[in-house]
Amino acid sequence: MLKGLQYSGCFNESSGKSKLYSMKHLLNNPEIAGFSNNYWELRRSRPRLKKLRKLLMEDPYEGPDNRKDQTFSKYTTEDLLSLIQASEEEILHQLQVIDACKIQGYWRILEFDYEMKLLNHVTQLIDSESWSLSKVPLRTCLEELGPLEPTEMIEHTLLSYGRKYVDDAGEVYFEMREDKICRAIAQMLLQNAVKFNLSEFQEVWQQSVPEGMTTRLDQLKGLALVDRTSRPETIFLLKVEDLPEDNQERFNSLFSIREKWTEVDITPYIQDLCAEKQTVGALLTKYARSSMQNGVKVYNSRRPIS
Repeated sequence: MLKGLQYSGCFNESSGKSKLYSMKHLLNNPEIAGFSNNYWELRRSRPRLKKLRKLLMEDPYEGPDNRKDQTFSKYTTEDLLSLIQASEEEILHQLQVIDACKIQGYWRILEFDYEMKLLNHVTQLIDSESWSLSKVPLRTCLEELGPLEPTEMIEHTLLSYGRKYVDDAGEVYFEMREDKICRAIAQMLLQNAVKFNLSEFQEVWQQSVPEGMTTRLDQLKGLALVDRTSRPETIFLLKVEDLPEDNQERFNSLFSIREKWTEVDITPYIQDLCAEKQTVGALLTKYARSSMQNGVKVYNSRRPIS
């Protein structure tokens, strides 16, 4: 480091003259303070949001009658900002993605069985009233279901599984989200089975969703995996949020579950790993090896899986 390069002159008070030092003199007489072979470079990184769900899942909300809820882990927005490597905007967006809600000032995730109980109340009311799935009235839902569950939980369920809108008369309605409801019911059916016969599952699944909704396997991306090599074909629960957040660990985990993957099958399980402007193809090139199998490109691990 060269000292004094910013110093162009000084004022001599005794003579009243400005005494300028030439740059040539400074360059010819440098003082070396030290040197370093290392430096820090700031790079934009993907927000680490898996920890958010992990924290809130320490004590999922099981309903107002749960006695152990008196000692739950408490996290405000400020707490989450101090614990998670992400901006406030990214954290608030992720809280919406995972359907978290504020209860008494703290962020909570509903326990899945309780969430399904609430959803069942809503769908049964829709069926009994013969409402259109695109026009479910908030006011009537709160009036009818309020005696069964807290009204804020009923409204949260409608917000989670529907799209809110206001009609010309100022009444609030919800258009129910078919794909999300079908997905949740599929998870409920699959969560207690190691593997499910695919054709039997599809039949039971369609019978379990509200009338007027149609189930499709593409609703289960990142939630369940179909094994078409087994006889009969099977399906099992595999949630992307349960996989490691680190890139290499994620691929190691996936290749331990299945030796070879098609791009269609693996994409829902690695899409969230893509950095800004990065593609799934680029990730596969870096962490997997491709080959052809029966005319289809498949991907396997670049390293032995222990």
